[in-house]
Amino acid sequence: MFGTEACLSDMSHTIQLALAPAFLLTGIAGMLNVMTGRHARIIDRGRRLSEESAQIVSVSISHATDRENLERRRHFASGAITACTFSALLVCLVISSLFLEALFEIQIKWVVGSLFTLSTLSLVIGLAYFLREVHLATKTVRIVLSK
Repeated sequence: MFGTEACLSDMSHTIQLALAPAFLLTGIAGMLNVMTGRHARIIDRGRRLSEESAQIVSVSISHATDRENLERRRHFASGAITACTFSALLVCLVISSLFLEALFEIQIKWVVGSLFTLSTLSLVIGLAYFLREVHLATKTVRIVLSK
């Protein structure tokens, strides 16, 4: 009887420990939603420019420059999505490791710590790529002010 109560106590503690990474997953999902929206707009704009360029006999320099800028932005947005998705995957592995540790009563705290550290680093990389894409977008946007 005592072993069952201890097991339930360990499992409830594990669930408490797993809540923080679960909330982190929610935050990463929100960021991924924003990133994929930007990525979709970049691709849509690139398709429009490609279609316009196909209809025009001589492509202007601005069209070519716009397409180059969009390609660079697409690259950074895609990298941000990849890194943040990898971060979310690592957070899921952290949660799984916590439960494996409790269920099998093995000491793998170093695995949990390593996975969480890698997840955080991957998230930082994803946010850096996203920041670079946003910077490129604001640097290359043209706003025409009418008088």
